[in-house]
Amino acid sequence: MTTAQPSVPAQPSGPGRAVTAPGPVTARGSAAEPVFALRWERREPPLPPAAVLALGDAVPALAAATRARLLAGVRLGTLADADALLVLGAAGDLPWADGARYLGRDGELLVPTTARPLPAPALWPAALGARRGQVCVLLPGHALVADPPPPTTDPAALDRFLPAEPDAEPGPDAAPAPGPAPAPGSAEQPTGSRPA
Repeated sequence: MTTAQPSVPAQPSGPGRAVTAPGPVTARGSAAEPVFALRWERREPPLPPAAVLALGDAVPALAAATRARLLAGVRLGTLADADALLVLGAAGDLPWADGARYLGRDGELLVPTTARPLPAPALWPAALGARRGQVCVLLPGHALVADPPPPTTDPAALDRFLPAEPDAEPGPDAAPAPGPAPAPGSAEQPTGSRPA
């Protein structure tokens, strides 16, 4: 069993709010707001995947894999900010990338498929400030609360997470790239001609 402190809710930024600061989580709604620590235990059997999450350096790889799935005609929901990408969908439709984590549903909570939060998962959405119907993700060291995204089939929605690619084709006004110079006296070397 591993122990991790959950995050203290932060102000919303973008489509949701990422919660990453270490500290105790306070259950809200009572005069003597109790504090409880987040602990994790191994889950057997694992939950079926319902989402995949990438953080930090893993985001571009998951964005590329998600874009490929969208180009294949799959409908997925995506939530993103500068440091996180959450992709929701059917288990067989979800993309994969190194460094990403599959998440499964435990009540109203999305958690790692192989881990169970303690105390009871039902306590965590309210402790994180989630409203009914919002997406609530909890994993060791991180939490996310956001409105659910609509399913999308638009791969361009992920372009901002992909590294810029150099232009493969020159534009119509671009000069052709110079090739190797012909050897002197070869048939390719013009004789007696001059540029116009």
